[in-house]
Amino acid sequence: MANILDEVLSKLPENANITEACFEGANIILYTKNKDFFLNNNGYIKEIVNDIKKRVELRPDPSIAMEIEKAQEIIENIFPKEAGVNNIIFDPQRARVIIEAEKPGLAIGKAGSILKEIRQKTLWVPIIRRTPAIRSKIIESIRHVLYENNDERKKFLNKVGKRIYDGWIREKKSEWVRVSFLGAGREVGRSCLLLQTPESRVLLDCGINVAAQGDDQFPILDVPEFDIKELDAIIISHAHVDHCAFLPYLVKYGYDGPIYCTLPTRDVMALLQLDYIGIQQKDAKKALYSSTEIKKMVKHTICLEYEEVADITPDVRLTFYNAGHSLGSAMCHLHIGNGLHNLLYTADLNYEVSNLLSRAVTKFPRLETVIIEGTYGGKDDVITFRSDSERDLINKINETLKRGGKVLMPVLGVGRSQEIMIVIERAVREGLIEKIPIFIQGMVWDITAIHTAYPDFFNSKIKKLIFHKDQNPFLSDIFKRVGSQKEMQEVIDETGSCVIMATSGMMQGGASVEYFKNLADNHKNTVILTCYQGEGSLGRKLQNGEKEILFQNGSKQDIVRVNCEIVTLRGFSGHNNREQTLEFLRRLIPSPKKVIINHGENSKCLELASTIHKMFRVETISPRNLETVRLR
Repeated sequence: MANILDEVLSKLPENANITEACFEGANIILYTKNKDFFLNNNGYIKEIVNDIKKRVELRPDPSIAMEIEKAQEIIENIFPKEAGVNNIIFDPQRARVIIEAEKPGLAIGKAGSILKEIRQKTLWVPIIRRTPAIRSKIIESIRHVLYENNDERKKFLNKVGKRIYDGWIREKKSEWVRVSFLGAGREVGRSCLLLQTPESRVLLDCGINVAAQGDDQFPILDVPEFDIKELDAIIISHAHVDHCAFLPYLVKYGYDGPIYCTLPTRDVMALLQLDYIGIQQKDAKKALYSSTEIKKMVKHTICLEYEEVADITPDVRLTFYNAGHSLGSAMCHLHIGNGLHNLLYTADLNYEVSNLLSRAVTKFPRLETVIIEGTYGGKDDVITFRSDSERDLINKINETLKRGGKVLMPVLGVGRSQEIMIVIERAVREGLIEKIPIFIQGMVWDITAIHTAYPDFFNSKIKKLIFHKDQNPFLSDIFKRVGSQKEMQEVIDETGSCVIMATSGMMQGGASVEYFKNLADNHKNTVILTCYQGEGSLGRKLQNGEKEILFQNGSKQDIVRVNCEIVTLRGFSGHNNREQTLEFLRRLIPSPKKVIINHGENSKCLELASTIHKMFRVETISPRNLETVRLR
């Protein structure tokens, strides 16, 4: 692969007039000064792709592209008004023009007719992006960071490609694959795994356990096998704090390589990381990192679609598959050593069609080892059906409204809150709940805005509502944004019966804790917990029935008495229950030879490992933190 660019160039005709051949990650980009060849290459590029099995893209040399002002005028006149084009951004270093539209389908045109017209008239390569239905400042900021640093990003992507294609940098003495567990070994939180081959060092997730104290919050990186200077790539499965919040800390201390994730994961994790900084500062703690590191992280992300195959090192190929857990969540399939071993890291997954997402995928090209979560893998974990939890949610809301109380729902900002919004909106629309305000606090609103930018990731039912019936449930007028401390106090003091949705889901800081302090002593109110509550978290204390909660207030301690009703609904989980995990493994194609359980409390992981071994007669392992498992 070391001379792949020379090989590609050798297959092109002399009149192709290629001025530059470079990499954008694993993709090969060619720039031509020949206008006719750019508009019609007579199948040469397709033949090359078929031959080398890599993605090759042809672009015009920036020198032949139409000047920006004139091109913008032409582009604006091409689009129909119904497309809702509201932003046109030029990327001159890469001869691309990014067009943001409310309705991308209309902007693309039938069979791509509008995009072809733009290419022909302006010699720019058009890229269509969806404008969120709810304005998202974080998406605007991320796109601004990427576009204003396009020259720097072009150099970075080329550097990544050279690492992938320029051959081995470490001496290959033998063939082996191993994984070290630096977090989430027989625990929930701080997911972090290090994949090692003779050539590659790849980190799978890098999270924080917000329910823990001290160093137990963070991945264990002071181990001989981890060297930040030798790290080739980081893969982030999804945007939950326990899988991504520690990532900017690595950037702060020198990691400057690629970070692979899906588009929604990139946007949501940046927002969550900024929120994590804010919570630390509010609690008078020294922030682990700053927005500067988050910005650099964004510039180093390489976003992949589901089932898009991409080389990430000379001997590791990555493919993302839908995990069904949260928006953009991905199971990571790693094809290692040209077929030496195939590993599936599921991270968090849900093998059930939820109100928002499709179920996790079970069919893969090759598979020897699966690393799967054991969050609800214990024998005593009660199976709760989603339909039952939906009914119970509606009943509890109605009971609380009847007695004149408020419902507080501490929620995960990503996934759970949006699914519950869909359930409540449908219940109101169908008359099952009276029309009351549903107050959405801060980050939940911002993450919902990100959801409106990526409806293609939803299940078919929600996509049909949005695309065919023009009924976006997130745009319902029952949802009210709470944007300030003053508005929050008005909800507490002046608003009558209502539903309040606020983070954090485990009630470890954030608006949910502030609401709880004000609502807990009133027996008319209800707190509904819908997500996993980590050991030591306030949410777990409430589940355990504690009636007095101590809060540190400077040098004093405040006592909050719990008189409100505490309800736990488990059916909205974004995680598999025990039976779903077993069914997922039963339906895997091909069947794995080894199953490794992580991301679960000690007893749950061990019980699940034992059951899987007895049922499927495969090797099962439940490693502790700091253990290394040889896969091959």
